[in-house]
Amino acid sequence: MKVISTNLGQSTEIMWNNEKTTTGIFKYPVPGPIFLDSEAVRDDTIANRKVHGGHFKACYLFSKEQYPFWQKKYPDLPWDWGMFGENLTVEGLDESQLKIGNIYKLGSALVQITQPREPCFKLGIRFGNQNILKEFIDHGFPGTYVRVMERGEVSVGDSMELVEESPNPLTIQQFYGLLFNREKDQELLQWAISNDALPPNKRESLKKWA
Repeated sequence: MKVISTNLGQSTEIMWNNEKTTTGIFKYPVPGPIFLDSEAVRDDTIANRKVHGGHFKACYLFSKEQYPFWQKKYPDLPWDWGMFGENLTVEGLDESQLKIGNIYKLGSALVQITQPREPCFKLGIRFGNQNILKEFIDHGFPGTYVRVMERGEVSVGDSMELVEESPNPLTIQQFYGLLFNREKDQELLQWAISNDALPPNKRESLKKWA
């Protein structure tokens, strides 16, 4: 896997339900490296710390390979890397193969795969269409958040190299389906509940389905 773009966002004021709010989803490529800190990307904007940032959502990665699918569906948008609010656009990132708990060397940082991105209305704001939320869920390639185990810089062209493979087989794509499917696969549930790379609140909320 290889970093194609490093992206940062400024605080942007938007209207939602007749109220003003702010968002950091409008991210765009920057010319230099970005620094992965322990709970966020340095100099990036996180408008709502309740749902973004923190140990389990310090940095968001999205796959370069998914861009053509969405560009075909939304051809009139001003396309650039960072369109999905990702800090890092990564070539070769495949959620169907990416195990939750895997540890990677990423630039000079060390990161662990933690959880998929769950879309909210702010993605719909960026795309000018709230229908993208259901489309994004149905498509099944949500990108991934990572925990920063060792802080460091990431530049365009850096590789994302596996350092330690998780003993737990649960992938980002499998967990994403588990979150949104009405029928919960019991084997996947057990994998999720026992996977300590997932946030404790996620694991706890799934126990009612077991």
